[in-house]
Formats: sequence, structure tokens, C-alpha cells
Amino acid sequence: QVQLVESGGGLVQPGGSLRLSCAATGIRFSLYHLGWYRQAPGKQRELVASITSVGTGLYADSVKGRFTISRDNAKQSVSLQMNSLKPEDTAVYYCNAQISSLSDFWGQGTQVTVSS
Repeated sequence: QVQLVESGGGLVQPGGSLRLSCAATGIRFSLYHLGWYRQAPGKQRELVASITSVGTGLYADSVKGRFTISRDNAKQSVSLQMNSLKPEDTAVYYCNAQISSLSDFWGQGTQVTVSS
């Protein structure tokens, strides 16, 4: 059974930092393209950052220079380091692992709230 479990969300003040982690089981993790998405209330889910099986990162313009995605294949985990957080970063963040449309898995989400 495939499981993606996110952790690390919470409440942080503007300008602060959080680190999200996602632990995967049940897949050949090293083969998967990994991503972090987010969905704010009333908005569509959007891609925040992704990382290929060979470690190439891609970022949404809104988070470039502030967020860093990384993967640890040995631990079957993917992380998102979020710095200089803004109120507009508030959303539920989801971990995704994908090889194809038939192998596309999601975590349950973790809430990130940026507020003073």
C-alpha cells in the first residue's frame, strides 16, 4: 500500500521559516518525480516546487529564492524548506509522487499558516 505522510506544518509569523517533510512507503521512491503543491481557500491547487528523479529542482515564481526542495532516496523522503514566509503562503501543502498518470500519489496535506 502506498502512503505519503506529510509533517512539519504549523503557524509561523511573517518572515519566519518552516520545514515540511514527506515520508513515502510502498513505492520505488528513487524512480519518482516528487512535488509539493498547495491549495489556499477558494483557490486551485498549484505547484510550489518539484524535483526529478535525478535531483533537478523546479520552483513556482512566487517562491523562487525562498523555498528549497530536496530529496533523500535512502530515507524515502522529500522536504521543502520554506524561508521568508509571507501571509500569501498560507495554504494546505500536499506532497506528490508521480511516474505516470497511473502512478500518481498524494499525501493527506499539512496546514501552513503565516500570520502575526
